[in-house]
Amino acid sequence: MRFMGYIGQWRRAAKEVLDRTTIAVNFLCWFHITGNYLCTPCHAYGVSMLPTLNVTGDVLLAEHVSPRLGKVSYGDLVLVKSPLNPKLRVTKRVIALEGDTVTYFDPLHSEASQVAVVPKGHVWIQGDNIYASHDSRYYGPVPYGLIEGKVFFRVWPPDDFGLLGQ
Repeated sequence: MRFMGYIGQWRRAAKEVLDRTTIAVNFLCWFHITGNYLCTPCHAYGVSMLPTLNVTGDVLLAEHVSPRLGKVSYGDLVLVKSPLNPKLRVTKRVIALEGDTVTYFDPLHSEASQVAVVPKGHVWIQGDNIYASHDSRYYGPVPYGLIEGKVFFRVWPPDDFGLLGQ
């Protein structure tokens, strides 16, 4: 009879471990799906997006659904894998979409303007601070596939907490 008591305890312990494992696996699956397909926190810092974003850094939320559905439009802040260094992500504003003609100039090196046509499947992105931003003026139109998300919400700093408008 005593032996049966040990089996009952073992079954209860095994059930508890299985329940906790199931909870952990469900949480990790939810975390993976949310982070890769729905919404991701990201950190943006530097002078290229002044005055919209802070130099010292902002924690932002970027949603991944709109770029996958082709719903990126003029004025949107986007999280983009850098064309120059794929390990980096940059936050810039969409200035032009495929088929648009862009007239731009390099404020540091030239007074002459240049004209570019955004090819199919690409966007033209620029920082809000045109005097201190490496963007499409330097590396050209960005393939749509490099857009990882559309930034919509500022989490940090607390003084600027809220939706990011255009």
